[in-house]
Amino acid sequence: MNLRDLRYLLVVAEQRHFGRAARACGISQPTLSIQIRKLEDLLGVALFERSSKTVTPTPACERLIGHARAAVAEAEAMLAVARSLRDPLAGRLRLGIIPTLAPYLLPLVFAPLREALPALEVEPWEDQTAALLDRLRAHALDAALLATAVDGPDLASRTLFAEPFLAALPPDHPLTARKVVAEEELARDILVLADGHCLRDQALAACGHSGALGGALRASSLPTLLNMVAAGYGTTLVPALAAGAAQDAGIVLRPLAAHTARTVCIAWRTHFPGRAAAEAVGETIASRLRGFVAGAAAGRV
Repeated sequence: MNLRDLRYLLVVAEQRHFGRAARACGISQPTLSIQIRKLEDLLGVALFERSSKTVTPTPACERLIGHARAAVAEAEAMLAVARSLRDPLAGRLRLGIIPTLAPYLLPLVFAPLREALPALEVEPWEDQTAALLDRLRAHALDAALLATAVDGPDLASRTLFAEPFLAALPPDHPLTARKVVAEEELARDILVLADGHCLRDQALAACGHSGALGGALRASSLPTLLNMVAAGYGTTLVPALAAGAAQDAGIVLRPLAAHTARTVCIAWRTHFPGRAAAEAVGETIASRLRGFVAGAAAGRV
């Protein structure tokens, strides 16, 4: 048994499709199928129930996969420790990032990260907060950029910057006549993201909503939400880094009376051996964004 085959097992179990799993592993589908068969022969049990379209883990797989995940995590931790002993700022850093931040922040920081940390390969992974925290705790990520506080003694974090929100209005909305908009004035027709996005909860809290919005429209992504606002379906709050995308969509932006903002932080496991790399990435991002977010917000309204 080798770690490579255990990694293949984990990817197939996650993707539930040999073609997608093979692409994720960077090998051909026949090769992946052969290696999984060899692992099944070695273990003496079937790991997957195969059909023409899907692959389903068997009960035996469900019992064994935790051991496989732990073995891979321990091996990767060992490699990470060895890398950190050689050079704490070299190697790969798997960095999670929430979807309402990734497309607007990454283009700003990739060049500074390459310049400041040339031996460090930052590998981004975009997902919602809960999924990123699960992957971080499962050692599938090394650090994560979040806009919510992290809980628990197993995680540590550092605040990077505060990102103001702006009122996003359709061009013909009555509130466009205001120079500044009070958050509660958006409550009547506010649009939000679907459940699971931290921006949804932040927008509702800022506008005075304590619970669900009933039949209100929900968008699966921030670009979709912006297009809905531009089409006149309602208003929303937009993070300052997305201000340019909002204006490109035809949206009118206004500052908020209470200067509501979200705090962006970088989080990592408390005992992560590559902590120095995570902190260096955080420092580089904080330096790049120092003064930029406020300037971007002021220059877009």
